[in-house]
Amino acid sequence: MNSYLALGIAIIAEVIATTALKSSDSFSRLVPSIITVAGYGTALYFLTVTMKSIPTGVTYAIWSGLGIVLISITSFFFHNQKIDLWGMVGMALIIAGVVVLNLFSQSTMH
Repeated sequence: MNSYLALGIAIIAEVIATTALKSSDSFSRLVPSIITVAGYGTALYFLTVTMKSIPTGVTYAIWSGLGIVLISITSFFFHNQKIDLWGMVGMALIIAGVVVLNLFSQSTMH
């Protein structure tokens, strides 16, 4: 499996799990709780697949950076959480960091 595809699956699973975690109401609601556990399990499995060929630091930078941005977007739509200007600026910097890491760093696999 392509490492970046595995990383994409890990990121999406983590975003789904974290969104469900908020909806689980401290694991008091069954369906969101099950989605949370399954999502994190899936995310961690595909993260290990990714780390077979992409360095750990690079993998984690991409996973956490994109996860932060996607969680903020899904929280806006699913939980009515607002993002202010400085929050958007910070997320833009995170995206810029991930792009710089992938385009210019010799640490990444292409």
